[in-house]
Amino acid sequence: MRVFGIAAACLLIAFATVAARAQADDICREASGETPSREMGSRGKLAPYVYGRISLKGVDSTAPSPRVVAVFSDSRQPALRQTVGRSGSYCFKHLGTGGVLIVEVDGAEVIRKDVSDMAAQRQEEDFEVTVAQTLRNAPGVISATLTRQPNQRTADLYKKAAAAEANGQASNEIDIVRSIVEIDPEDYVAWAKLGSLFVSAHEMEKATDAFEHALKLKPDYTTALIDLGMIRAFTKDFPAAIELFGKAAASDPTSARAYRLLGEAYLQNRQGTLGLAALDKAIALDPVRMAECHLLKARLYDLAGAKDLASAEYRVYLKKVPDSPDRKKYEQYIKDNPEN
Repeated sequence: MRVFGIAAACLLIAFATVAARAQADDICREASGETPSREMGSRGKLAPYVYGRISLKGVDSTAPSPRVVAVFSDSRQPALRQTVGRSGSYCFKHLGTGGVLIVEVDGAEVIRKDVSDMAAQRQEEDFEVTVAQTLRNAPGVISATLTRQPNQRTADLYKKAAAAEANGQASNEIDIVRSIVEIDPEDYVAWAKLGSLFVSAHEMEKATDAFEHALKLKPDYTTALIDLGMIRAFTKDFPAAIELFGKAAASDPTSARAYRLLGEAYLQNRQGTLGLAALDKAIALDPVRMAECHLLKARLYDLAGAKDLASAEYRVYLKKVPDSPDRKKYEQYIKDNPEN
């Protein structure tokens, strides 16, 4: 067993950049034929995109497949719509400020989520929808599998919040969601929603408080665990991030994303062995969609001087993503550093 004593202060940013770039290209090519890493914006910077995959559970194999549509709007664009195919992929350019992402199943809105201007050029939002539950979800929920029964006392406020969101009235939406939790203090979905709104408003202390409220009510609420974990990682509190991402993985053992984030947090905390194990778990859960984890491992091995192991990871990655825009670079690395 090799020991990796690596100064990891900049690894998270480097890993996230490489991973997001590869993931965005793969998904956007499937959804719209675009390659985000090759497209520049008006100022010569990479054009921002919002992308991800939507998976359905509880679908009757003998019935027609539900029609899934992703809808995105921001300050410069009206509602853009994409019908989601079998791959579950969707991809939108984020040209303006703010933004709202909506998922519809057979014409019914089942997911509504803010798109933050704080995000990097590549913002990934993956969703899992249980079809049998879609008609019972209140507007504003983040994940159809983690909702609580709608409260009739706040149903109208949810609709008002959705309207404020669609019109880009962020401060008004915060006030509305605050009203929801005042009326129904046990609505952990609304508390998590409030947290995401505060993140968009750059008010991290308030966002943290809202997410913690959600988790007091529902300690295994995966969405809040991941979002709060991201805040902890951003502030370099990696032990706290590890704890939160670990709980997210425990609450949803099928979440490859939770394991990937856990792996990155371990690497930032200089716990290479645990980080590699978490990345391997993410790959095992979703070999193709988590292919970028091979790039993270390759980068780690390269920094540690284990270039033969890095070559092996690049080789596996290229088998999964043969049309990678960086294929020539990886092939040259493999040629220059043959496996033992």
